[in-house]
Amino acid sequence: MAGSDRGRPAGLVLLALGPVLAAAYAGAGHVAVQAAVRAQISGPGWEGGRIDADGMTSLGLDAWRVTWWTALLVGVVALAYVVIGLLLRRHGRGRAFLLVLSGTLIVPYVLGFAVALVNPVKLLASLYDVPDFAAGLPAWHSATAFLLLAAGLAQAVGLPLAAAQGRRADSSRA
Repeated sequence: MAGSDRGRPAGLVLLALGPVLAAAYAGAGHVAVQAAVRAQISGPGWEGGRIDADGMTSLGLDAWRVTWWTALLVGVVALAYVVIGLLLRRHGRGRAFLLVLSGTLIVPYVLGFAVALVNPVKLLASLYDVPDFAAGLPAWHSATAFLLLAAGLAQAVGLPLAAAQGRRADSSRA
């Protein structure tokens, strides 16, 4: 096992954290939006309106869609980093292309984090002029954007570890 790379999965574990944390962001966002919708419906400003089968108001549905699309963008990019990390561990050519591709994929990652950091759910509540919805958002909701930052940082550490492990495997075969 001294020459084997199977004993060092740290790079892959860190890479796998990306999609997991993106899913956690989506889950936390859904819980927060549901709490805000309950506050909106039970608040004094509620004049009635359409509520869909999931119990969401139009504001809640729009807020959930923005959260979901943000999580989906980051989740797909995070999955791409997992695939790149797995390919970098394999023996073969094309490592330079994979590293360049991983560098360009940081742009949608940063875009997703920036959208989450701006907190579009709270912005939509002010745009719709529904203070009960905004007041119903849990206090921790604005911190959920940092789940996406943590996902990016974990993958930023995991990718070089996976690449180094692949280089070590290439040099041991030579």
